[in-house]
Order: sequence, then C-alpha cells, then structure tokens
Amino acid sequence: MGKTHDRIEGRLRTFIEEQKIFFTATAPLSGEGTVNVSPKGVAGSFAVLDERTVAYLDFAGSNAETIAHLRENGRITLMWCAFDGPPNIVRVHGRGEPVFRDDPRWAGLLRHFPAVDPEPHGLRAVILVTAELVRDTCGYAVPLMDYREDRALHAQRFAREDDASLNAYFQRKEYIATSIDGLPGLPLPLPPSPPGDHPETPRIPAPRSPD
Repeated sequence: MGKTHDRIEGRLRTFIEEQKIFFTATAPLSGEGTVNVSPKGVAGSFAVLDERTVAYLDFAGSNAETIAHLRENGRITLMWCAFDGPPNIVRVHGRGEPVFRDDPRWAGLLRHFPAVDPEPHGLRAVILVTAELVRDTCGYAVPLMDYREDRALHAQRFAREDDASLNAYFQRKEYIATSIDGLPGLPLPLPPSPPGDHPETPRIPAPRSPD
C-alpha cells in the first residue's frame, strides 16, 4: 500500500502542489514536551524548491511552536491528504529551519512565492525543509470534501499591523517568544521588513491559516 520515494518529482510533486491545505508536525526533544500539529495554507504560500527541498511562509499567529521546535532540533513532518479525486496521503519527513527577515537568503526564498502578498499576513519566517524520507499511502479513510474558497479573515486581521504593532502583538502573546514548553520561539523584536520583497512579480493577496 505505502511506497517510499527518492525525491519529490512528477506525479508526487503535482499532487502536493495541487492541495489547498497541508499539515505540519513537530515536537521538542523532551519526552514530556508538547507535540504540535498545525494546518497550513494561504494559496501560493508553499513551494517545491527542488526534488528534495520545500518551503512555506510562516505567518503571524498566537503561537510559534513550529519555529521553537525547529530551532531546537529541526525535526518536521509535512502531510497532504487528497480530499477529492483518487485517495492519497503524502508525507515528507525531514529537517527544517526557520529563515528570518535578516537572513541573507530571505529575498531569494521569497521569489519562490510570486502569487501571494505576504505583507497583509504579517510574515514572520520562511520555513525551509530538506526531505529525508518521502512516503505516500492509500488514504482510503480520508473523506471526500469540496473546496469552496480561502478565508479572508487572516489577511483582514493582520493587514492593519505594521512592524511596530506586530511586535507589540507578539510580545503580548504568551507562547510566541517561547514555546509552551519554554523553548526559544520567535526572536523578538522582528527585524524590519526588507523593502521590495517581490520586486519582479505582482502581489496577489490570498489568506489561510497561521501556526
């Protein structure tokens, strides 16, 4: 039923790129720590960079568990389910890292997301993942569901924030600078947003779900 793949390409890549939502799973090294699972979206906020590397945009939210876990140990699993068409589940197990605004790779990574405007969403980081194991399984028990549209609420909520107010928002939240288990989370204050994140491409706002 299950199959292991050497790389993300062909049918596998097409399936991943067509999905409207995916899920991330991370955990601290401590056996007493809290496992985190998050839904991810915003149309255009995920990209396959090459056959072993993927990335997604990490937007403002009330937690930063994924960032904290990746900073501690780098372990992450991404999962996609087929909610329409032939049944399928794809998992990418790998090592991830949060790339922040002051990283020299920032501008280059953002060029992989030309179809989304990150500004209304309070972009915090780009999560870069190197695949170590890629598996797909049947997904026979995943229900069939119809996609209607993305929610506009996230962009509407954070579009009114600038860097100063976004930092103030993060400072007020209990689990942003540190995780639920006390691990270092999002570094604060955020570096200023670099000008011209997408200098060569139009920006098209499109919402979805935070961490």
